[in-house]
Amino acid sequence: MFRKTMVIGFCAALASGCATMERPTNLEASQYAPQQQVDHSNSAPRCISGALPLSSLPHQQIASERLIRKPDLLSSGDRIQLKVSGDEETLSRIYVLAGNGSITLDGRHSISLVGLSIAEAEQTISRTLVANGLIRGLRGSVRLQLLELGGVSVAVGGAVFQPGMVRVGQRSAELRGVHLDNSNSGDRNISRSLTAAIRAAGGVRPDADLTAVYVVSGNSWSRVDLTGAIDGNLIDDISLSSNDRIIVGSTNCFQSELVKPSRVTAPGIRVFMSNLSRPAASNASSSIGRETTSLPYGTRLSQAMVSANCVGGSAMNAARKVVLMSRNPINGQSVVIQRSVEKLVRQDNRDQRDPYLMPGDSLACYDSFAMNVRDVISLVGETASPYFLLKNVD
Repeated sequence: MFRKTMVIGFCAALASGCATMERPTNLEASQYAPQQQVDHSNSAPRCISGALPLSSLPHQQIASERLIRKPDLLSSGDRIQLKVSGDEETLSRIYVLAGNGSITLDGRHSISLVGLSIAEAEQTISRTLVANGLIRGLRGSVRLQLLELGGVSVAVGGAVFQPGMVRVGQRSAELRGVHLDNSNSGDRNISRSLTAAIRAAGGVRPDADLTAVYVVSGNSWSRVDLTGAIDGNLIDDISLSSNDRIIVGSTNCFQSELVKPSRVTAPGIRVFMSNLSRPAASNASSSIGRETTSLPYGTRLSQAMVSANCVGGSAMNAARKVVLMSRNPINGQSVVIQRSVEKLVRQDNRDQRDPYLMPGDSLACYDSFAMNVRDVISLVGETASPYFLLKNVD
């Protein structure tokens, strides 16, 4: 009776081990990239214009050329130098705009300069000093110079990976020290730009419409075309001011040409990997570390499999499976894709089944069919060994 039980248990365990893994299922419309589809006979969804309704924008529209030609507007954290004729120490000094965009003259007079150009700020200071009787209304008695442009906070929304408020143009203490010793007037903060703000928000998603990027500044807005940023051509990289708003339109379809490092996309992404297949007993033995999981933007699943040491090895365990866990960046739905490692390596249609990795994706490797059978046999042998040992002792 015991032998019959052992034979039945062995056959049942062997059958269960031989069973293939259940293919992951996903909600409808969760798969956003063509490479994630199982059936590639269906045509890709048609891309539509990402233009925003005018009702969501201010009434005044201006050309992007006007935003490019406009002078730098003062924001909190900017450094300016004021020179007043006949004054050496009381009023003439270097000022830093406070958090509300104002400076305080003579310890008593607070003047708001946020959103003004240097010329406008100079006129505002001159009028305030004359009105309070601190200087005479002589032409050229007040001179204002821009020394350093600080960082600004802007809002970025639409088809970007991390929408929200971002801080761009912030300089380190070492760079600020260099500007303090520089007596020249003027500054060019290249990080206080439109493309820098988009990168700070995680970069554009693959569904972004780069012909419909909106910059809202005060009561006016402009539509900017940034398609040249992908191909390395000239673009209108507008200088930003405090409290500007950026909205990136969406085409609602996946565009492979946008999945690569550029001026408007992230240079790299962070993914999560796990390889517990034989003979790797842990992620440490698989050489999966911080450097392994930090990959260039545009990396495909096949490249990540090599990084996770899922490819190669003995013929017995070569037919592994890999699972990619991602999230649809358009609607937020999770999607899980399973691929055979050997088929993805050897079949000629691999490009059609090789998904791009997105920020925060996860992948895991599973043992092959042969290794599952070996584990079942080992389990049955370990279970039966105590019985035969006791029987031989008797």
